[in-house]
Amino acid sequence: MKIGNLDIGNKLFLAPMAEITDSSFRRICKELGAGLTFTQMVSAAGVIKNDFETLRNLSFHKSEKPIGIQILGKDPDIISDAVKEISQLNPDLIDLNCGCPVAKVTSYSMGAALLDDPKTLGQIVNSMVKASGGIPISVKVRLGRNFKKINVIEVAKSVEENGAALIFIHARTREEKYDAEPHWEWIKYVKESIKIPVVGNGSLFHPEDVERMLKETQCDSAMIARGALGNPFIFRRYNMLVENGYDPGEPEIDEVRDVLLKQVSYLEEEYGEIRCIDKVKKNIIWYFMKYPGIDFLVDKIFSLQNISSLKSLVTEHTEKIKNNYYELNLNNDLHTKFKRRILFWLDNEKAI
Repeated sequence: MKIGNLDIGNKLFLAPMAEITDSSFRRICKELGAGLTFTQMVSAAGVIKNDFETLRNLSFHKSEKPIGIQILGKDPDIISDAVKEISQLNPDLIDLNCGCPVAKVTSYSMGAALLDDPKTLGQIVNSMVKASGGIPISVKVRLGRNFKKINVIEVAKSVEENGAALIFIHARTREEKYDAEPHWEWIKYVKESIKIPVVGNGSLFHPEDVERMLKETQCDSAMIARGALGNPFIFRRYNMLVENGYDPGEPEIDEVRDVLLKQVSYLEEEYGEIRCIDKVKKNIIWYFMKYPGIDFLVDKIFSLQNISSLKSLVTEHTEKIKNNYYELNLNNDLHTKFKRRILFWLDNEKAI
């Protein structure tokens, strides 16, 4: 797939996810075959104000390229100025978030609220294109406010007419958030209506999910979000499916442990031990979510307060899984929460 002069071939996109797609996770996903990763979503106003955390979240090393930066905002002038600043970092793609459904974003007329006015959205995209210095502009959207007000085709045509290089479609409405099954058929309708590349998104957890989406919708590529949490292996598995015609399947538990511990090391390097503790805990749970003993792990992990003990827990838990220490009794409640995008001990559900 080509985006301007960038060709990522058949590889997949890693979606921007707040509190998740930091440098440590991006590096792991790239090492395992992601075609393009995204930084965490950043506020356009925060960029202009040189807010420390905003600038930290959009920073990246040149070794991480190709990489995209997603911005959140509503004012064309502020967004334009932010794009000018961001373009100096030379990312490969700058994306506008029109998909975040949470009230604290939409109540300020940002995120998925921008879908209500396709004409104004088009003007914002046009201002971004003019400010980007040739860096491709993309837009991540949902289908519309609700199932009675689906306007994704009108939105797609507006962003295309105003110079966007591609569009990402999360195949749910704003009101559905992450609860409903995605409506992939609308990705197909959009693909048939515009000429710029269309990238599908929504409940892609296995390589065969991606394969089925591409076949059913004829979209140009796919973006992985929740399906990559604790599972960066999905990128390698899909690449092998495309290149060799077979999916090698789930990795051995020893590799899961090794990749997790590598990400823990990256997190410690990026944030320092104190700041990365909760990030490490959350990732440990994600990596082991599909394995027996998850109840024990969740109960145990909250009492640990240093990286050394968490690493020891990872090693110990891996050995117990290998030796069939736990009964195969996966916690359905935890899986339901995971599927609904609840991050366990975080009280603010960040948006994908």
